[in-house]
Amino acid sequence: MSLQIECTDLVKIFTAEGVEVQALQGLTLRVERGELTAIVGASGSGKSTLLSILTGLEIPTAGRAMVAGHDLLAMTSAQRTRYRRETVGFVWQQTSRNVLPYYSAAQNIAVPLAIAGVPRAQRSARVDALVELLGMGDFALRHPAQLSGGQQQRVAIAVALANEPEVLFADEPTGELDEVNSQLVFDALGSVNRELGVTVLIVTHDEEVSTKVRRTVQIRDGRLSTEVHRSTETDEFGEEQHRSQEFVVLDRVGRLQLPQEYVRALGLEGLVRLELADDHARVHPTETGKAGDK
Repeated sequence: MSLQIECTDLVKIFTAEGVEVQALQGLTLRVERGELTAIVGASGSGKSTLLSILTGLEIPTAGRAMVAGHDLLAMTSAQRTRYRRETVGFVWQQTSRNVLPYYSAAQNIAVPLAIAGVPRAQRSARVDALVELLGMGDFALRHPAQLSGGQQQRVAIAVALANEPEVLFADEPTGELDEVNSQLVFDALGSVNRELGVTVLIVTHDEEVSTKVRRTVQIRDGRLSTEVHRSTETDEFGEEQHRSQEFVVLDRVGRLQLPQEYVRALGLEGLVRLELADDHARVHPTETGKAGDK
C-alpha cells in the first residue's frame, strides 16, 4: 500500500495579541491509502489544527504535509482551492454547515457536480449511485428541515463524495447526534471506505467511534502520543476474536509520551529511572526523583 497522508515534523504557531501558541509541536503522521483512521485527543490537543491543515484551510508554520501527492506547503491559493474541490471531501460537525436548506438531499449532492461542470446525465448517475450506497432512497427528495441529524450527516457525506475525492475528512461527525444516529453515520463512513476505497480520517472525542476503526491515533500536546491497532482473527473453532494492541509513538529525536494511566499507576513524576535490558527498556519511579532533587 502507498501513503495517502504524510506529515513530518509538523509545526503550527498561532499568534494573538503578541502571544504565541504552538498548536502542533513536531507532529508526524502517516496514513496508508484506503485506511479508516480515527484521530482522538482532548480539547486543545491539536487535532482540529491538524485537520484544518490537511484540508487546506490552514498553512503550517514548518514541517512537511503531503496529501494524495499534494505538497500543502507549496500550493498557490488557486491550487489550494482546486485541491479542496477535487482531491478531498469534508464533513463538518454542525449538520447545518454541510447542506443547503432550500435544496433536497439529492439536489444538495448535485451542487458540487454542477459547480465542477459535470454534464447533467453524469450528475444524475452519480447522485443515484451515492443515494443507493448510503441508503438514502427514502429521503432523497426531502429537504434538510425534514431530516433527522443522522440523515443530514449522511447527505453531507454524499455531498463530500460527489466529486470522487481521494480522501474524506470528518470533523466530529457524530458530535451532535444520539447513539442510534451516530451508529448510522459511522456505518455510512465504513461503507464509503469499503466500497469506494476512499481514505477516511475522522477527528472525534467519541470513544465509541474510535473503538470501531482498525487504527486510533491519539494526539496530546501537539504531538502523536499513542496508537491502538485492532484486528479480527478466526480461532481454531471458527469464531472471530477481536484483538487490540496499544503502542507508544517514538518520534525522530527519541521523545515519547507515556499514557496517563501508566503515569498515575506507577506514581511517575519529575525524574524517572530508565534501565536498558537485552531486548527492552524499563521505566521506574524514584523516591528522590522529583525535578530539581539531588
